[in-house]
Amino acid sequence: MSPELSRKIAELFPADAEAVAALLETKCGEHLPMIAKQGATGIERVRCAVLKLSEGRMDKLEHAIDRANRDWRDVLVWSGFSAGETHRVWLETPSRSL
Repeated sequence: MSPELSRKIAELFPADAEAVAALLETKCGEHLPMIAKQGATGIERVRCAVLKLSEGRMDKLEHAIDRANRDWRDVLVWSGFSAGETHRVWLETPSRSL
């Protein structure tokens, strides 16, 4: 998990950052269907997508992770991260500005 992603988790989930990071590691990572070809960058993009869709709420995060486990391409489209490196801009933008 990149330092930028860790910072975004802390922004969105200040009281639960450690639990959210663990959830992403165990349920939204290299075990996602057909993600192997995407490598670490692809996994981070999916993790950014589920975080964005969560809006800082654990219930929404869990729902987005569940959806990513069915087909992670859906969460990329819904979050606006389906093309290129758009998730990197989101990572660098403070959440309160979004």
